[in-house]
Amino acid sequence: MELEKLIAKGRFNEVYKSGDLVVKVFNADYLKADVFTEASIIATVEPLGLNIPAVKEVTNIDGKWAISMERVEGKTLSQLMDEEPNNVEKYVEMMVDIQVDMFSKKCPKLRNLKEKLTTKINAASIDDGKKYELLSTMENTPKHDKLCHGDFTPQNIIIDASGKAYIIDWNHATIGNASADVARSFLWLSLYNAKIADMYVNKYCEKTNTAKSYVQKWLPVVAAARISNGIPEEKELLDRWVDIVENQ
Repeated sequence: MELEKLIAKGRFNEVYKSGDLVVKVFNADYLKADVFTEASIIATVEPLGLNIPAVKEVTNIDGKWAISMERVEGKTLSQLMDEEPNNVEKYVEMMVDIQVDMFSKKCPKLRNLKEKLTTKINAASIDDGKKYELLSTMENTPKHDKLCHGDFTPQNIIIDASGKAYIIDWNHATIGNASADVARSFLWLSLYNAKIADMYVNKYCEKTNTAKSYVQKWLPVVAAARISNGIPEEKELLDRWVDIVENQ
């Protein structure tokens, strides 16, 4: 397999163009089990009727595990927002519409969101008292079974030349409460553009008749879970969101 061109680079992998495929090549120390889990999640979500680049192969390249997937030509929603600042509201609305459609799908084979958040909160560098409060808050929320992406951001939505939208990077997908997924998207947007973050959550709440306070209730929980990722430049803002739990 020829890796033609590096097109993206993350903390744990590099993504290359390879003919009509993209190949996500993981770091040498990335666990084999986690690679196969990611491929399995994508394969599980593929039949649901969403636009998702299909998995084609899991392989090993020079001692590194890799997943080959269909290649989608286009620009990310994040790129379009940067290039067309006058159209940001249109793209935010598109993002919300795609996410709401995703929430309409059922996928019972995926991991439960609350279980995943519990694991991540327990691994986060926050004191045990806050962990207890956060976990208690989460347990008191209704049990839902919506398809949640777990990293639904403008960077993970590709728009092709015809305007068709594709959702990528499904490795954090779970089933659970849609408002938790929205809170996670809001947090990501807040780290980069607070104005767009507010626009996004307001549009979501308007379109779905969801109380904004219900989404906000999830913010300390998903912020604590994200702290476990150990990204230094995010820590200050995430700590502030976690502290909100004391005032709820």
